[in-house]
Amino acid sequence: MSQKYGRTYHLPQSPGLSKDDRRMPHQDLLAAAGEVVATEKMDGENTTIHASGTHPRSPDARYHPSRDWMKAFAAGIAPQLAPNERIIGEYLFARHSIPYRGLPSYFLGFAWSCDGVFQGWDETLARFAELGIEPVPVLFRGVFGSQTVGAIVSGMDFEQQEGFVLRDAAAFPEAEMSVRMGKYVRAGHVQSEVHWTKGPLAKNTCAS
Repeated sequence: MSQKYGRTYHLPQSPGLSKDDRRMPHQDLLAAAGEVVATEKMDGENTTIHASGTHPRSPDARYHPSRDWMKAFAAGIAPQLAPNERIIGEYLFARHSIPYRGLPSYFLGFAWSCDGVFQGWDETLARFAELGIEPVPVLFRGVFGSQTVGAIVSGMDFEQQEGFVLRDAAAFPEAEMSVRMGKYVRAGHVQSEVHWTKGPLAKNTCAS
């Protein structure tokens, strides 16, 4: 099922908001959640795997040689997916603004959707394990409070990390992304005037 992944709004505290971005209208539902999870926002290409194959965030994106690895990887995953399932993650083969060395995989999953509902984080990890998909790193898990964002930020190295995504740990409809999931992006994240698809292909490295 080809479907464009929705827009992740910036947390109110995020310094990396650009003119094309949007900010969460409030954090009420994060504060009311029984538990939230913060995962590292990896500097790659948002990519979806579905029963018929794979595509970048935009299903009609043009061919790029860096995506050949992803197509081969997805070929082993797609036959195991039902028509109503989508696996979404960060594809890290091509270097963007942050270089990565020793990645556990070039594809790191961060969401599992069934019938338009993002599944709970524990269920998502279990599904990833069944499919042989590595998840993005978890930076925090617990109850959301007024000091949560600051505590996560204090433990990060923004020379090496882009930011993080904070989400409700329970399942929620994709239509509620703007109020149940938000991102924090470092200030001045994009440091090159040339988009990564327009310049020479530079690879990150993978441990496997």
